[in-house]
Amino acid sequence: MSERKVLNKYYPPDFDPAKIPKLKLPKDRQYVVRLMAPFNMRCKTCGEYIYKGKKFNARKETVQNELYMGLPIFRFYIKCTRCLAEITFKTDPENTDYAMEHGATRNFQAEKLLEEEEKKIQQEREDEELNNPMKVLENRTKDSKMEMEVLENLQELKELNQRQAMVDFEGMIDQYRELERREREKALEEDERETKEMLDRVLVKRLRDSDSDSDEEKQNTKKRTSNTVDKATDILTTDKSSDAQGCTSGGVKKAETWERSVGSLSGKGSLGSLIVRKKPAAAAAAAAVNKPSKETSANTSQTDSKASSGLSAATKPTSTQNGSSSLSLLGAYSDSDSNDSE
Repeated sequence: MSERKVLNKYYPPDFDPAKIPKLKLPKDRQYVVRLMAPFNMRCKTCGEYIYKGKKFNARKETVQNELYMGLPIFRFYIKCTRCLAEITFKTDPENTDYAMEHGATRNFQAEKLLEEEEKKIQQEREDEELNNPMKVLENRTKDSKMEMEVLENLQELKELNQRQAMVDFEGMIDQYRELERREREKALEEDERETKEMLDRVLVKRLRDSDSDSDEEKQNTKKRTSNTVDKATDILTTDKSSDAQGCTSGGVKKAETWERSVGSLSGKGSLGSLIVRKKPAAAAAAAAVNKPSKETSANTSQTDSKASSGLSAATKPTSTQNGSSSLSLLGAYSDSDSNDSE
């Protein structure tokens, strides 16, 4: 089994191939080969189209009594894919192609037929000129005449086209170039104008910002100058007025805090009861006469002085706007209250 795949077989030294008997096969015997359709064809029986490249299992045979320069010609038999009708074609080594025999017609063969016809006409002409020199002269005169007619017709067509359409292609190209140049210049001008406008807007915005800043600075300086003192002597007056305002406000605040913490001096249950009224001179003399001794009067005076001194120590005198002490005001206030109570 391993020997069937080798490339070279063993031949003994005494091998003689002439001694091998030859099979007697008929000359027109056929072989089954696998091929593709060499051209597009149409079946004559059913009208089925068979396209180029369609694969068939064909029968191959050698055409008898037909050779081309010693080359054999082969014939192929195929069957239609629809009706199974037999179609035959053979090789054409002269034209390096295949020739259709029967059973179908070849499609797209008009160009090939035209070329074959032209070749046939050219071959006949060459044969005539070879045997008849006068025919050569006639053919040359015909060819020259045909060429002159063709040139005249071409010139007439050119003149007709020029009359119908007088087109200056160079001028058109120049105009197109000029138009392109103008468009480019216009685009550049528009770009420059836009850049200038943008720069102007930026400058105006900056100027407006600077103007607004300068206006704000001017207003601030005006406020500062209005708040500042114009004259040197105004400093003293402003200080005095501010001090007086501070004193008055301080006095009022102190009185309010005193009343909230201790109480008012005008009420009966408050410190007003501790203040002794100052008696007039006549009343003092009458009292001295009525009193039996000086010691009692001295004692009372001592108690009065102690009470007044204690009150003065408890309530410190505060300066008012008029410059009078707070004790005098308290005394006057207590006198009025005592008079009203009496």
